[in-house]
Amino acid sequence: MNTHTEAHRIPCTAAPLWGLGLLRTMRADYLGYVMRLQNQHPDIAQVQILNEHIVHVFHPDWVRQVLVEQSDTLIRWERATEVFSISMGQSVLVTEGATWQRQRRMLQPGFTPKRVAGYASLMTSATHDALSALAQRVGGQSVDMDALMTTMTLDVILRVLFGSHQVRDASPIAEAIQTLSHSGIDEMFKPFSWPQWMPLPSVRKVRQAKQTLDLVIQQHIQAQQSTASDDGHDLLTMLRLARDPENPEQSLSAQELHDQTMVMFQAGHETTATAMTWWSGLIARHPEVAERIHAEVDAVLQGKTPTPDSLQQMPWLQASLKEAMRLFPPAAVLMTRRAIKDVKAGPWTVPQGHLIAFTPYVIQRDARWFESPDEFKPECFLPGAPAMPRGTWMPFGTGPRVCIGQHFALLEMGLIAAMLMQRFRLEWPEGAQWPEGDLAVTLRPAKPIRLKLHARKEIHGHDGQTASAR
Repeated sequence: MNTHTEAHRIPCTAAPLWGLGLLRTMRADYLGYVMRLQNQHPDIAQVQILNEHIVHVFHPDWVRQVLVEQSDTLIRWERATEVFSISMGQSVLVTEGATWQRQRRMLQPGFTPKRVAGYASLMTSATHDALSALAQRVGGQSVDMDALMTTMTLDVILRVLFGSHQVRDASPIAEAIQTLSHSGIDEMFKPFSWPQWMPLPSVRKVRQAKQTLDLVIQQHIQAQQSTASDDGHDLLTMLRLARDPENPEQSLSAQELHDQTMVMFQAGHETTATAMTWWSGLIARHPEVAERIHAEVDAVLQGKTPTPDSLQQMPWLQASLKEAMRLFPPAAVLMTRRAIKDVKAGPWTVPQGHLIAFTPYVIQRDARWFESPDEFKPECFLPGAPAMPRGTWMPFGTGPRVCIGQHFALLEMGLIAAMLMQRFRLEWPEGAQWPEGDLAVTLRPAKPIRLKLHARKEIHGHDGQTASAR
């Protein structure tokens, strides 16, 4: 069979001016563009921009066929890795081949479900501190949920990564991460990036943001090295002690240690904060779901602090988090891949050299797999619900490159959500509009989600701690 003849049969969207007009459309509203493309071609579509052929794969079976079964025929899009390396160095997020395999092997032990469960007390202590401070200043007034979730998740990642919280003002760090996130998506639509030494305002802003984060990372690495202790349970100690199972004498170099810490620091809080911000808004807009979660949290916890085990007894809470990530996956767009060999996608063959794009935001809103796909329906994730086709829910990606921190993120989200619902009732302000999405590296609300938080009455658990109930 002639591969290239077959490839031309992939549904193709014609674009004038060599597709250059598409760049402006994609840059203005990438998710809207891909949604329209999928409406025209539900399973697979091909577009061409200049000499690049981009194949969008939408059918979940074919997504798994490509990303899981043929992962060795793909590399990450070179432009994307070039952009991400500016902020995250040569970390596990961007490396390829033997280097990536070695890094993944060395990092994996720190993110097993058992190891992640050991971070739970650090997560709950950070959440307790943030919510206790919040309780002293709220009384039904409006709270910026993105700011709250960013503060909490940043505190969590600082404690888990470094064993302590040594940053008094998190706002410069959060601002620096947002600068790099918006710059990153912007650069994807440009043919090249200006060198970091260029005296341009946009470049200077990115350079300063990177320096802010570099300084935080280096200060914590040096502070830990000065204690010369190898008995810590934090992630940084794990990284310092990590060895390649296939070459036990090999550890991470100083630069690798910095780069891996940087990617965990950035990805480890921003994606969770984003997911929790959307979730909190959805819960406030659906009081009937909130009622079920309040009842569940009160019955299971009885005022106690949640644990990994107790979270498993709260199906409505877990389902609401998964449904929020279906509607608003933080990683709304997976990193595009380059086919280094011919790739099969269902009945089609994608020729070597073509780019292949995957968009969870679109795949997870396909009416073929989800009834009323734009509505918030946590019940589809409850135990006993009809099984959804594999590959229709992929907020963490899939295949060998699946997010290494997915167990960490799900545990952190569950603990924060349980403690928030234990203490507060979330109210959507009357007349407030639901925000549009703002696609940077993560999908964030374009305008702040501000909710009224009402403290719930206190109850005392068996462990003597104080929580809240209606």
